[in-house]
Amino acid sequence: MEKKKYSVFIVDDHPMMRDGISQVINQQPDLEVIAEASGGPEALDKLSDISPEIALVDISLKGMNGIELTREIRKRFKNLPVLILSMHPEKYYAERAVKAGAKGYIMKHETSDKVLKAIRRVLEGKFYLSEDISEKIISRMSGNISQSGTSVDKLSNREFEAFRYVGSGLKPQQIAEKLFVSVKTVETYYSRIKEKLSLKSASELRQFAVNWFKEDSK
Repeated sequence: MEKKKYSVFIVDDHPMMRDGISQVINQQPDLEVIAEASGGPEALDKLSDISPEIALVDISLKGMNGIELTREIRKRFKNLPVLILSMHPEKYYAERAVKAGAKGYIMKHETSDKVLKAIRRVLEGKFYLSEDISEKIISRMSGNISQSGTSVDKLSNREFEAFRYVGSGLKPQQIAEKLFVSVKTVETYYSRIKEKLSLKSASELRQFAVNWFKEDSK
């Protein structure tokens, strides 16, 4: 009797990455990729016609980021589990992803075996996170860490993306290209970030972002 194959849907804006992940998955006796998408709107459109058993979602996508897409998937397709597969450090995004409804988070640089392990764990109805991130989230939930978190936790997912790029030294035009938005939209993010972090100027924002990521990396 042929073994059941679980259907996988991949959302990533890099064709080579999609191809590589698909090859690894399709070599497994219990997994198969049934569809792919390069962005949020395309993914939601395809999900209206197919019924995969798990979605692998990157964070950096055109139109909406992976966390926003995860939230939308969980709203429209409640029974579809999402595993975030991203190059972005989990310490910055894993908790946000879980809050949006993701069932797991794994970095792209992990081995194929670990990625497959994460996929199968989520398919079993369990969460997949690194031990460090799991402990952090559990500590928050148990009250060992203030529920209000840090001031940066006040930022929306899009604002945090912009904040992260500010911290890495990018200019508004470069950030706009990274986020697939206009410079005017980036300036709007700046205004909201400054208000939420009680900062008065763009230079204060840049210094705060650089210092925040420097401290957080220790």
